[in-house]
Amino acid sequence: MTSNRRKFLRNITLGTGALATGLPALGRDLSSDESMEAYHMNKDSFNMCGYAAPKIDQVRIGIIGLGNRGSGAVGRLSFIENADIVALCDNRPERITLAQKKLAEKGISPAKEYTGEEGWKALCESNDIDLVYICTPWKLHTPMALYAMKNGKHTTSEVPIALTVDQCWQLVETSEKTRKHCMMLENTCYDFFELLTLNMARNGMFGELIHAEGAYIHDLLGSNFGKTSYSKMWRLRENETRNGNLYPTHGLGPIAQCLNINRGDKMDYMVSMSSNDFMMGETAKEKAQEDPAFFGEFVGKPYRGNMNTSIIRTNKGKTIMLQHDVTSPRPYSRIHLISGTKGVAQKYPDPAKIAFGHEWIKPEELQALYDKYTPEIVRHVGDIAKKVGGHGGMDFMMDWRLIDCLRNGLPLDQDVYDGVLWSVIGPLSEKSVAKKSKMVEVPDFSRGNWRTNTPVNLTLDGGGNTTVRGIKA
Repeated sequence: MTSNRRKFLRNITLGTGALATGLPALGRDLSSDESMEAYHMNKDSFNMCGYAAPKIDQVRIGIIGLGNRGSGAVGRLSFIENADIVALCDNRPERITLAQKKLAEKGISPAKEYTGEEGWKALCESNDIDLVYICTPWKLHTPMALYAMKNGKHTTSEVPIALTVDQCWQLVETSEKTRKHCMMLENTCYDFFELLTLNMARNGMFGELIHAEGAYIHDLLGSNFGKTSYSKMWRLRENETRNGNLYPTHGLGPIAQCLNINRGDKMDYMVSMSSNDFMMGETAKEKAQEDPAFFGEFVGKPYRGNMNTSIIRTNKGKTIMLQHDVTSPRPYSRIHLISGTKGVAQKYPDPAKIAFGHEWIKPEELQALYDKYTPEIVRHVGDIAKKVGGHGGMDFMMDWRLIDCLRNGLPLDQDVYDGVLWSVIGPLSEKSVAKKSKMVEVPDFSRGNWRTNTPVNLTLDGGGNTTVRGIKA
């Protein structure tokens, strides 16, 4: 019996209600987190990394949530001939009407409609859907993904895919049990410079990677306080009491792939620190003076710090720095810096740069690197993706690649372990901040399989035959 197993058994025998109410009811202190980790690590599992699900020639999709991201997904997916949007769900019927209009403009048959607060459950229970595509407020991502998988559907979700450690484990274990893919829709992994640097890192151009940095620095102060930006002000409410990095995945996903996290290395532990709030509380007061009936409830809330910085150390002794700031009037940045023994790449501030010595290379030399190291997916569908759009094309490449993998029975580039690991930085950063930047362990959702999992495949071997309607390269 392992020491972790002994510790787990000792702790649950000391508790009075853990077994009766379910193991997630264990406390939230560090010793209980260790017990919970031991429990999950010792469970039987099926490794979803590298898993090739049975082929689906024509992927039938149900989309839940038709706001900003969901309506964009309808537009993008409608270009993929081998994907059928067969179901649409939103608790606002007018949003479904707008989505149906987009389909009609492409000559696509109307999708089945689901509405009401529980309509998404009926969609997941439907027998004519292969993939559930979730574009709802954050708190609904995990419940919807779990319900979809339990009803026999592959599922994808906008970011973050989970808000707690417990939710992360639920997604992992449900995906493993049902053998249904659970992918977080991290679009930045399909941006052009990020794919270039991933392929260059894979080819050893930067030497041994030592350090990486990512961020989500995006001034959303006006949007978060906008009356119509987010339904029922849900995104502002996320910032009311949660103090940490609430949105880590955009900066983390691409650099984690460069570092082969979950596929040769893993995150061991992290620390996190937040500034005070100098902007959201003041904005709430200003808004309440203009419209006390609407904004009065947002005054006096313990808003999270405006800037959060988190540092992660990996098992192989490499470091990651992440930042989160969605209030300051700073230029947009995801940083995307990878630093190795032979070179460095950094995307922000524009223009993107690469150095192999102590100076950034010239633009014509950078173009030569694009010519040599641009991955096959970009050569195959990159020009089309730029024409379809979605953050410059990365959204469409993500969607196209997902459908191509499902159709051809290929492993996904982002599996359930990636989605939950990149998302779990949110709750872990909150815990560290609350304990004056105390170190917290990062769970190994792969249960040790990171040692043998293979890196993301950058070729189209076995795929590439998914076609696009109405646009030519």
